[in-house]
Amino acid sequence: MAKIFRSEITLERLRGGAQRTLQESLGIEITEIGEDFIRGTMPVDRRTCQPMRILHGGASVALAETLASVAANAVIDSGRFVCVGQEINANHLRRALEGTTVTGTARAFHIGSQSQVWGVEICDASGRRTCVSRVTMAVLKL
Repeated sequence: MAKIFRSEITLERLRGGAQRTLQESLGIEITEIGEDFIRGTMPVDRRTCQPMRILHGGASVALAETLASVAANAVIDSGRFVCVGQEINANHLRRALEGTTVTGTARAFHIGSQSQVWGVEICDASGRRTCVSRVTMAVLKL
């Protein structure tokens, strides 16, 4: 498989952009850049739990959109374009308990000149899917 991300994209560069953002507030960390995917983790803790002490669905959606946004912006010419979320859906499949960490993986379904569509799978520490999401990104000219 051919690498889809720009050559200058590194973990350090992606992590540096997270300062003072929702990503930092929720403890989302980008952990891996593959040839056709970007992966990240999020703790299930006081910041991301609902009162029943399980992962809040909105936190899963925030992780999915974060990973899709990071990935979408890593494939475009960032001097000419920016990608922003346009639509997202999510199916919550299984609970994730407080004290654990979930891992999300974003892969492109479509990379076009005006839009991109990404699929994000979020799994618990045992590798079981807790959420699947589809994120549509708008590609905007600067």
